[in-house]
Amino acid sequence: MTRIQKTLAALAIGTCSLVAVVPALAQSGAAPTTAAAPAAAAPMLTIRQVYDKMEAAGYRNISEIERSSKHGYEVKAYDPQGQRVKLRVDPQSGAVTRSRFDD
Repeated sequence: MTRIQKTLAALAIGTCSLVAVVPALAQSGAAPTTAAAPAAAAPMLTIRQVYDKMEAAGYRNISEIERSSKHGYEVKAYDPQGQRVKLRVDPQSGAVTRSRFDD
């Protein structure tokens, strides 16, 4: 068998394997996954949604909300005790991941 014939035979076997697996996945409701395809991330909250979540959590006088490429959102506000704080907020859930007093 030549190299081309071996390559074509390997491709045919691989294709047959995929043809057999795809219907089984479709019937089970499972989605095929590959190592190269990243998992679907949750949608990012808008600045207005972050503002509403911070307000609902008791933060007041929210003066600044910035999108940070490293940390999600950075928010400057007053906490429920009246202290000026700088927060890091998760961009998908709106949860405060870090809080520190702002100077």
